[in-house]
Amino acid sequence: MPRTFSGGCACGAFRYEISGEPASMLHCQCRQCQRDSGTGHQSHVTFVSAQVTSSGEISHWQSTGDGGTVKRRGFCPTCGSPVFLTFPAMPEVLIVTPASLDDPAVFEPAAVTWTSAGYGWDHLDPAISKFEQMPT
Repeated sequence: MPRTFSGGCACGAFRYEISGEPASMLHCQCRQCQRDSGTGHQSHVTFVSAQVTSSGEISHWQSTGDGGTVKRRGFCPTCGSPVFLTFPAMPEVLIVTPASLDDPAVFEPAAVTWTSAGYGWDHLDPAISKFEQMPT
């Protein structure tokens, strides 16, 4: 039986429920994730082909990452909270921000990607795997 992950934005206007196991949990230090988070990295919980239900309105904006990947970010139009990320070229992939989860403690990052764009002041767990770019 797959686990269920629930969450939403800061004001509660948008809610989601995901049934499935995360494919990965990581931090990304690419320049786009830095800009999106307002700090040195952004954290991701990635699901592939998971069952997703949601309620409420969401706004989107699209950007291109350091590796050329087109990303579509979902955020609450009321409070502005970043909630999820999708890729037009990979519609089966859904990435949620750990802080949007009702239980953010389930986030256990296993890697840091795009360390080549990272900064010395962005201290991340030295015990997890590091990749200069996105591993294949």
